[in-house]
Amino acid sequence: MVLGLLLPLTGCGGTGTDAARAEVQHLLDRRSAALLGHDETAYGATGSRTEYTRLRALPLASWSYQVTALRRTSSGATADADLNFRVAGYDRAPVDVRRTLALGRTADGMWYVTSDRPAKGAGQQLWDQGPVTAVKGAHSLVLGTGRTAALSGYAALADRAVPAVSRAWGTGWSRHVVVLVPRSLQAMGALLGSPAANYRGIAAVTTGEAGGSGRAPADRVVVNPEAYAALGDIGKQVVLTHETTHVATRAHTTAATPLWLSEGYADWIGYLGTGRTPAEAAPELSRAVRDGHAPTRLPSDKDFGFTSDPAELAQAYEGGWLACRMVAAHLGTARLGAFYRAVGAHDKRAGAVEDALKKVLGTTPEAFTERWRAYVRTQLG
Repeated sequence: MVLGLLLPLTGCGGTGTDAARAEVQHLLDRRSAALLGHDETAYGATGSRTEYTRLRALPLASWSYQVTALRRTSSGATADADLNFRVAGYDRAPVDVRRTLALGRTADGMWYVTSDRPAKGAGQQLWDQGPVTAVKGAHSLVLGTGRTAALSGYAALADRAVPAVSRAWGTGWSRHVVVLVPRSLQAMGALLGSPAANYRGIAAVTTGEAGGSGRAPADRVVVNPEAYAALGDIGKQVVLTHETTHVATRAHTTAATPLWLSEGYADWIGYLGTGRTPAEAAPELSRAVRDGHAPTRLPSDKDFGFTSDPAELAQAYEGGWLACRMVAAHLGTARLGAFYRAVGAHDKRAGAVEDALKKVLGTTPEAFTERWRAYVRTQLG
């Protein structure tokens, strides 16, 4: 291992801990510059080359660490750091994730990185799971580990999703989408920092940077390759268009937005142009209506929990979709979009839907719910 670029541990310019922290910061600055400069030799001079090998295909516009804590160990030190990075052409601002780096020290006192892993409680990043492969489409960037032959198929579907969303929602968004395709359901859960069982049967989710702090305006569509593979061609397209809608509407989706609206709107755009009838698109709700159990209220946020009963979860999505479909059918696409934006413009949930119903749709929650109930029975009965 070449360590000529590393700084000796001198302890000058402050306490020993402060000096060591400054030296480690400088080491990580050099490591970041080498990664961005595609200089594997210089990167190797700062320690382990594992991350370089795994990251070489990821198009990066920026990459930097900020050391937040340094703890001495018997073999060297452990550093806590905030990693900020931007994917070139897709991220408008740096994504912030927390990392823990193990550091060794040579006999002559120079630091080097031995490992770089997610901090405790933080989700993995895709490169933690292996070398990243990138496929760039006209409107998409698909990143995967393993299953690399299938990534171009995801890019083709995402490239169709982006203009479909823009036609319904408008063009006031990035009009690009980043899709992460891990190897398995287990790997998906690791990216999201949650038990994999929570996503069993869920084909994909959209989140502010997977595994990140949520403070940066970056969205990733994270695919469950096992559930996604079980879908037909139309289903696969609906899922990616649905998730792309979440990316497009993110700036207007706030704590005031109920899930029946955000998920229903994403499904509404997802199903546009597919030719699916209400009964085909809402099989669980259709079954409930036929059995005499038509819903009496709009779905609550709790109904959308991934740990809910699968049939109840499906009914929540289907009910939200029919509510948005009803507005578009009766009042038009533009009015539905205006309603969505009006709800999200509020700072909090209380009164948001009520105010938007009155100002944009000219109705009340009670009247809207009754109209929706009648629509559900008419469309699915």
